[in-house]
Amino acid sequence: MSKKRGLGRGLSALLENVETDITSGVSTQSTERVLGSVAMLPIESIEANPFQPRTLFEEGPLLELVQSIKELGIIQPVTVRKLGRDRFQLISGERRFRASQIAGLTEIPAYIRVANDQAMLEMALVENIQRKNLDPIEIAISYQRLIEECSLTQEAMSQRVGKNRATVSNYLRLLKLPPQVQMALRETKITMGHARALLAFENEDEMLLAFDRILADGMSVRQIEDFGKESKSKKTRPKAAALSFEHQKVKSDLMDRFGTKVDIKRDQKGKGKIEITFASDDQLQRIIDALED
Repeated sequence: MSKKRGLGRGLSALLENVETDITSGVSTQSTERVLGSVAMLPIESIEANPFQPRTLFEEGPLLELVQSIKELGIIQPVTVRKLGRDRFQLISGERRFRASQIAGLTEIPAYIRVANDQAMLEMALVENIQRKNLDPIEIAISYQRLIEECSLTQEAMSQRVGKNRATVSNYLRLLKLPPQVQMALRETKITMGHARALLAFENEDEMLLAFDRILADGMSVRQIEDFGKESKSKKTRPKAAALSFEHQKVKSDLMDRFGTKVDIKRDQKGKGKIEITFASDDQLQRIIDALED
């Protein structure tokens, strides 16, 4: 097999040396020398990344990339790891890889790395979070995978992805949303602001009720926040005690005396108030006169 022209001694050694196969677990000095170098690889020799966090690719932007590749070629190389002498696995650049396949390219430029599965997963997740327009749920899942599968703390992960810890926490909280709310966020039927407002509700039933209001009535984030505060206020409001027969009679006598609606409210401890309703200045004056009698 002839060497590819223009690759240089170091890169050729990486491509052809069995010691750099992923199954060998051995890293050589030649590996260190060629990191960052680019080779043209046959597309058929590259397999998809099983750790790819992106699960949805919009057809419109993908086809635009296909057209750009047909006209200009691949501007930014993909990144792969070496599996064997003639086999590679994608680490990052899945959109470019898919678009190149659709465009009918037979080979693409690639950075070649040697990495174990955990390092590959971390590289793929971090690269996608930083460079791709993942939807909020995909970002949240990527953060969660970095924590669970790469054994990173939130602090260490926030440094890896270049985000502050509060931002990371806000994304992770999205995974607490019910599945139908997560899907609506992925499909841009609701915004991140809506999702954060929904997380303020104390139970799933209230959250889904507010979610339905967003879809049906187009409620804004502020309206959902106010709706949540109102629901919480009703819960914390002291329950009114039932009026005894004597108090109900007092209420009826007051309504007869003032000729308007009267309400007596009292709590479980016996504290309360009397509310007298009036509809006009004249009616208010009659109430005052009745009180003075």
